[in-house]
Amino acid sequence: MYDYLKGYLISKQLNSYRGSHIVIEVNNIGYTVNTGKRTIENLKDEEEIKIYVSLSHKEDSMTLTGFITKEERDIFNILQSVSGIGIKLALLILDEFSITELVDIMIREDFKELSRAKGVGAKVAQKIILELKDKLINWSNIKPDDISDIEITKETDQETIIEVQSILISLGYSINEAKSAIKEVIKHQKTNTKTEDILKSSLELLSKMV
Repeated sequence: MYDYLKGYLISKQLNSYRGSHIVIEVNNIGYTVNTGKRTIENLKDEEEIKIYVSLSHKEDSMTLTGFITKEERDIFNILQSVSGIGIKLALLILDEFSITELVDIMIREDFKELSRAKGVGAKVAQKIILELKDKLINWSNIKPDDISDIEITKETDQETIIEVQSILISLGYSINEAKSAIKEVIKHQKTNTKTEDILKSSLELLSKMV
């Protein structure tokens, strides 16, 4: 229903009876948007902002949760697809880890690292990785686009490029966005680079394009 809200930041609260949230005014309407500590700390008072939102609809309420980047919003939605993971716990995980760190944890299946997040014990961390790894990095179910126009160097190989491209697509980026980021990263790399290294650099580049 909503993709993003663009307006003026009216207020922000880290701790209240409603949890951490901001109020953003759009066309003379104030929207209360739940968010995490990481997002609030990166917002300045009374500035015009663009917040990517996720709408949660329950029987007795509707809740907007917002993020500065669309990839944070998309990962937030993916996290909630795990049974037992609600808005609060998904926000705590995203407060603890950046998107690149979280994807890297999934690739390495490092449940111990994931359990550093508040409210995430070892069993919950294992469950998250078990249920989400395929959704985040299952490139085998995504038909890769032609990568013939991406230069393959001695530091990379075709399989690595296809893996990175497919992960980016699974995170919601378009084929053109994925290929453009990969091309730029490869152009500046100087050493042998693993899948996770190219992925991290590509995600960092894409986040700046928002």
